[in-house]
Amino acid sequence: MQIWKKNLLVCWFGMFVTGVGMSQIAPVMPLYIRHLGVSDRALISQISGVAFGITFIISAIFSPIWGSAADKFGRKPMLLRASLGMAIVIMLMGFAPNVYVLIALRLLQGTITGYSTSCTTLIATQTDKKNAGYALGTLSTAGVAGSLIGPTIGGLIEDSIGLKPVFFITGALLFVAFITTLLFVEESFVREEKKTVSTKEVWASVPEKSLTIVLSVTLFIITMALYTIEPIITIYVTHISNNASHIALISGLVFSASGFANIIAAPKLGKLSDKIGAHKIVLIALVAAGIAYIPQAFVKNPWQLMALRFLVGLTFGGLNPSISTLVKKITPTSITGRIFGFTVAAGYLGVFAGSVLGGQVAARFGISYVFFITSALLLLNAVWVYFKVYKKVNFS
Repeated sequence: MQIWKKNLLVCWFGMFVTGVGMSQIAPVMPLYIRHLGVSDRALISQISGVAFGITFIISAIFSPIWGSAADKFGRKPMLLRASLGMAIVIMLMGFAPNVYVLIALRLLQGTITGYSTSCTTLIATQTDKKNAGYALGTLSTAGVAGSLIGPTIGGLIEDSIGLKPVFFITGALLFVAFITTLLFVEESFVREEKKTVSTKEVWASVPEKSLTIVLSVTLFIITMALYTIEPIITIYVTHISNNASHIALISGLVFSASGFANIIAAPKLGKLSDKIGAHKIVLIALVAAGIAYIPQAFVKNPWQLMALRFLVGLTFGGLNPSISTLVKKITPTSITGRIFGFTVAAGYLGVFAGSVLGGQVAARFGISYVFFITSALLLLNAVWVYFKVYKKVNFS
């Protein structure tokens, strides 16, 4: 088996588990905070929001830093650092004596992340041009699917065997990712002795600055669009299901439907992007996703919503890998890690921004407007991509 294919398998597993680890706490957070001694419902909601969002904010700050370290010291050491560090930290969350320690551990989790950045850089630099779209498409399913399926996994574990096992099982899986990375990832990395390069100097060496900005903002918007439904999903499902039983489970399945679809679509659309051009896939997928959000405001039951979320996941399957492919093509190898660090940071910020936007729009205008505004953002982004990427640059 070619080295990049073997590394792809290991990285996929590690990124999936990392995605689960970042998001599995979402459905159990309020319950765990109550378990830790907080009884006021309003305070539980506030602390839950801080504890969930802080990890993604700190990850956005540190992703470019770990991307730079990957360029300097190699990608495999960064993979080992992130997987072992997250395994330890998430396991420790199960022993948190109070909410202050829990929040501190969530903050630390965001600080030591970087597995996704290093994996993306490793596969991007090892894969030949002919297979880049397929490889990055397959890899992109891992983090997205892990993040979207994580809440369902966390909810099922909590429902079956309790709160604390959510942290212990996730930590154990991350330790398995550490072991498989240690044993099976291969990298021939030769460190170049260079003076430390500042962020300003790195940016000065980027040949396609405008395009890099467009792609990073696009990744921010599509990630935000996926997560606008996160804070309102349980309320919306309760409303359209006429207060049926198993609301938590149904809500988790609805939220995760796009993740399952992403797993199916991303490798196939990644391969297609190798044939027809990644820029075409990005444009078509943005338009399709923007249209698919509108009917979600008019569904009559959870199964219709689940089907539409699945459709959204199919369209989004073409976005992450195509953006990664374009970034790879326009970025010099020497700074690939740092640039991917910035794009991953944009994705983390999108998770946080989507959760905030969805909650605020629903509170002020109503749940239906969450879908209308998300659709408008995606379609406006498609227009921007059409003029700044599709029409101006030849990626053949």
